[in-house]
Amino acid sequence: MNGSSRGTGRRIVLWRHGQTAWNLERRFQGSTDIELTEAGVGQARRAARLLASLKPDAIVASDLRRAAATAAELSSVSGLTVAHDAALRETYAGAWQGLTHQEIVERFGDQYAAWKRGEPVRRGGGELETEVADRAAPVVLEHAEKLPENGTLVVVSHGGTIRTTIGRLLGLEAHHWEGLGGLSNCCWSVLGEGARGWRLLEHNAGTLPEPVLGDDD
Repeated sequence: MNGSSRGTGRRIVLWRHGQTAWNLERRFQGSTDIELTEAGVGQARRAARLLASLKPDAIVASDLRRAAATAAELSSVSGLTVAHDAALRETYAGAWQGLTHQEIVERFGDQYAAWKRGEPVRRGGGELETEVADRAAPVVLEHAEKLPENGTLVVVSHGGTIRTTIGRLLGLEAHHWEGLGGLSNCCWSVLGEGARGWRLLEHNAGTLPEPVLGDDD
């Protein structure tokens, strides 16, 4: 796990970007560079105030505008500089990009069904989910390795990329990644470093993490 067995209490917050017009239209964005809506900026601003209270040590973000603008809201309240990395972009999905959910089902029904079954599918002729994890997870780990003890890294990215990265960091086999539900706009998931590697502490959260009190902490 690239040093994650040391149990130094580091956290990774994986934060999805705010709302876009294509999100509202259920239109597949992929690597298309779509801006936030006014509501999306508001979502980012609200979430940034919450996440800033975690006192993050570093922020790294996809360079697509919807993620960069989301990250900028946290930068403005935390004073941290955002590192941008194209490896954190959303899955490239070729011919699917720009299509609505209904259009994808109508035109690529067999491909869509195979993807939902957990088969390795190049949606629209694009990237495999494992290839997305291959490019994104190492960037996340590289930045996490630079954290101080008990430090927090905020990763601002996209729903599909976040899911594949979580799956990879947890050591799950790729066909189980779909078992991680989607992230709402401007919600986040939290990974914590334990004695046996990374653990999923929060998923699709929109409020600050609460401590785990009980027999399973």
